[in-house]
Amino acid sequence: MTIEQLQDVVAGEGMPRFTAKQIADWIYKKRVDSIDQMSNLSIKNRERLAASYEVGKKAPVEAMRSIDGTIKYLYATSDNRFVEAVYIPDGDRATLCISSQVGCKMNCLFCMTGKQSYTANLTANEILNQIYALPEYDKLTNLVFMGMGEPCDNLANLLQAIKILTADYGAAMSPHRITVSTVGLRKGLKPLLEAGDYHIAVSLHHPLPEKRSELMPAEKGYSIKEVVELLRGYDFSHQRRLTFEYIVFKGVNETLYHGRELLKLLEGLDCRINLIRYHAIPSVPLEGVSEEEMTKLRDYLTKNGIFTTIRASRGEDIFAACGMLSTLKQSKNKEIQ
Repeated sequence: MTIEQLQDVVAGEGMPRFTAKQIADWIYKKRVDSIDQMSNLSIKNRERLAASYEVGKKAPVEAMRSIDGTIKYLYATSDNRFVEAVYIPDGDRATLCISSQVGCKMNCLFCMTGKQSYTANLTANEILNQIYALPEYDKLTNLVFMGMGEPCDNLANLLQAIKILTADYGAAMSPHRITVSTVGLRKGLKPLLEAGDYHIAVSLHHPLPEKRSELMPAEKGYSIKEVVELLRGYDFSHQRRLTFEYIVFKGVNETLYHGRELLKLLEGLDCRINLIRYHAIPSVPLEGVSEEEMTKLRDYLTKNGIFTTIRASRGEDIFAACGMLSTLKQSKNKEIQ
C-alpha cells in the first residue's frame, strides 16, 4: 500500500492519521514480518489491524547459487504459482532482476517464460515481496524489471510498486537505479514513459519488422518502427537512459547487414545497444554466436555512432534463462497432483 492507502486504512479503523507513517516505517524501512512486531502501535491497534490485514512478506521458497555469485530465487504467489528473481552481485554494484507476471502473453520464440503461457499478473505486493524479502536486500543498488512477464501488460501494479520504491516513506530509491524492460506494447508504453524518470530498455532483437515478428509476435500489434517513433518524443540525453536489448542469434541477426539496419532504424535517437548472448532453451531451433562475432558487431555499431556493449553472461550453471527454474518447479507440482 502507498502512504495514502495506509491513511485510508487507519482512518477506517479509527486510528490517528500519523499511524499510517508508523506502519509504513515498519513495513518499508524496518521490513518486519508481522503486524505484531510494530511495537510503537498499541496492542489494541495491532490486534485490530491483524484481524483484517497482513504484512504480506514471504521468504523465497528456493534458491540456486551460481559459482559466479549470482543467486536465482523462487517465490511462491498467492495461488501457488512460482516466479523468479535473480540477484547479481558485481563489485560494489548489486542488481536484482524482478518478475512482473506469472508466465507471459508475449510468447517470444527465444524465451522460456512464454512457453509457460500467461497465468496471472503479480500484485504490487508480489512484485515488492521479491525485493523486501530478499536476503541480500541491504546490498541492493539497482533494480531491473527484466524477469518473467511483460511489465507494460501489468502496468497498474508495476507503477504502484515503483511509486513505493521511490517514495521517501518506501525504499527512497532513485528512479535512475531502476530499469523497466518492455517489448513495447501500444497500450502501455506511453503511460510507462510518462510515469517516471527511470531507465527504459526495449527488447529489439531484430531491426526488420517482418523478421522481428518471427521472433516476437508482439511486433504484429505494435511495430518496432512505431515504438522508435514514440521514443523520439522523449528526452534521454541526461540521466535517464534508453537501451535496446539485442540477443544475437546465429544465422538470424548477427551480420554487419543487420548492424547497418540497426543504425538506420535508430538514427538520431539518443540510445545504446546491449548485445546479449543467447541461453539455449529446450525445443527452440536457435543458436548463439561466437565471441568473435559478438565483438565484431559491437565494434561496428560503436564505431558508427551507437554505443554498444556486450552483457556479461551470469548464472549459466543455474538455469540461466528466464522462466526455466519456475517452469521446472511448476511441472514437478503437476506431477505430484
